[in-house]
Amino acid sequence: MSRASFNANSASSESATEPEVDARTEQTRRTLLLGALATTACLGCSARAHAGEDPPGSDERPQKGDLLVFSEGDQEGKPVTLADLPAGGPPVHAWPKDPKTSVVRSASRLNEILIIRLDPSELDEQTRARSVDGIIAYSAICSHAGCPVTAWVKSDVGDKEVFKCMCHNSEYDPRAGAQVVFGPAPRRLAALPIALADGSLSVAGNFIGKVGGVQPG
Repeated sequence: MSRASFNANSASSESATEPEVDARTEQTRRTLLLGALATTACLGCSARAHAGEDPPGSDERPQKGDLLVFSEGDQEGKPVTLADLPAGGPPVHAWPKDPKTSVVRSASRLNEILIIRLDPSELDEQTRARSVDGIIAYSAICSHAGCPVTAWVKSDVGDKEVFKCMCHNSEYDPRAGAQVVFGPAPRRLAALPIALADGSLSVAGNFIGKVGGVQPG
């Protein structure tokens, strides 16, 4: 075979294989690109899932020393102070907040608290003992079906204003340990001892009584 013939055959062979090489290269490039995109997407999903997780301690029950902060309204997240509580009500809704980590314990709805300021002379002895300047705190979750206790209205069975759950009309008198005065609730609201320092409210102890309802809401 002449050198000229060999060179011609080689050129022909190279021309035949070039498209195959290009195709394989393009396929590899596409595979790598798709793999990188998929990995990036998964990392993005993981980051979003992690970012959406509640911080440690946010679902724990109120701890002694926790600050009480507004759970709703324009002041949400701000500490509840004596000045925020008008004498005679209405109550404010609050979450406990860890003062060391700044974690608000809002991951459990069972942690929401009702805080109200009443005339100390209207409180019974036990209620007055865990109050501060007439300020008392209770669980904001109805003991009947676990609905939120949202209303402060005149009782259906008396002339005083009471806490009321609008789901099934259970009423609680905060002056007497939030005992049930009307409706199907089987027990009083759990009470939360509180303390007052430098005008701000904090938790002084664990809930007294069971928190939550006895049947599904």
